[in-house]
Amino acid sequence: MATTFKTFLNGDVTNARTLLHEAIPITGTIVSGTYNSEGTGDEYNIKNYSHGMFQSVYDYPYLSSSANHIFDITCGYSSDSSLSGTSETTQQAKKINIYNQMAQVLMGHDQDGNIQKFDRDGNIAGGGTKISEAFFMNFARLLVKDEIKKGSFEIVLYTGSGGNAGENTDNYNKLDPDQSLYSGSALTISDYGAVNSYKVNSPAGEYGLLYTSSATPNTESGVGLLFYQAGVAVLTASIFSNEPTTGHTEGVTTKHWCNFGDFTDTRVGGEAGDREDGVVGCLTGSTIQVFGGGVRHRLKNVQFNNTTELNSTIYFCRVNHNDFNYSSNPTYLSASQIRCKEVPQDTPVTYITTVGLYSADNALLAVAKLSEPLKKDPTNELTLRVRLDY
Repeated sequence: MATTFKTFLNGDVTNARTLLHEAIPITGTIVSGTYNSEGTGDEYNIKNYSHGMFQSVYDYPYLSSSANHIFDITCGYSSDSSLSGTSETTQQAKKINIYNQMAQVLMGHDQDGNIQKFDRDGNIAGGGTKISEAFFMNFARLLVKDEIKKGSFEIVLYTGSGGNAGENTDNYNKLDPDQSLYSGSALTISDYGAVNSYKVNSPAGEYGLLYTSSATPNTESGVGLLFYQAGVAVLTASIFSNEPTTGHTEGVTTKHWCNFGDFTDTRVGGEAGDREDGVVGCLTGSTIQVFGGGVRHRLKNVQFNNTTELNSTIYFCRVNHNDFNYSSNPTYLSASQIRCKEVPQDTPVTYITTVGLYSADNALLAVAKLSEPLKKDPTNELTLRVRLDY
């Protein structure tokens, strides 16, 4: 315990903030087939719930103690969407509730108490293009940490229509690298330019607009929103093709990996023809879990940098030439004589090994250890920089 203390002056203490970033890659194979059971179609790293309102995706079979939660995926549409009036809609109330819940948390309410809708250009209260049908990716705090780094988010999806029904039925739960089954290449979506143009008019914090092109991003190429502190990506369902799959057999349920799920077509009046299994058919005729599976099977890659914020208080411990030249350790003296002095005329010498930070009532609060002892005598001065992170 120290017996001699030195008080910090105002100029001896300052604060700093440090942002640490990690690169987070999520490959499509992890979320759509790495832990697939051949024959049964079960995906051991995908957790479905009895309420059926979202899917949870893990990086390993979720029953394993080694599994880490990656993200949740769900979908929904607003009550004034054209899909809300569709007859025989599966889970319609749940899909509307999901949309309202996400919009309430991320967009807030207007002056009349109504829930604000998601807007492609970020003008929540304005007349911009609204996102009435959307799917949501809620990334785990384990990956996002304090927030997603602005300008680092990128998601690559296959969004075109699929091939003929029945093709690659056994590969539904695998990410097939043969993109020829799609009418188009993978679509890259990113928060281009968000470093200097993010929005702050959300109760959930800062968010950026997601675009399909880095060249002069505008509202026409905007397809969603990314909420950095919440770790939520909101994407319009309209990025997916609504073209049906051709060549099916009437009344046959076909599982096809490049479409959105299982459908038994009863809409074609007894004739073989096109199935309505585009994004509209899936949003209205399938469950949220089937839609989530369809998005996962079209996912090629997701990557972003997370952010960990370190707040620090820095103490400059200034040791003047006449400070701490004697040790308070009882072993420093022997028979009232300083042990390290052989000649009485020699100057006293100490070696500083530890810095203690004390409260006003002399209670020890923190200890800092030096990497090596520092020699101190009346002929030199030292400034020790102590950083306390929290």
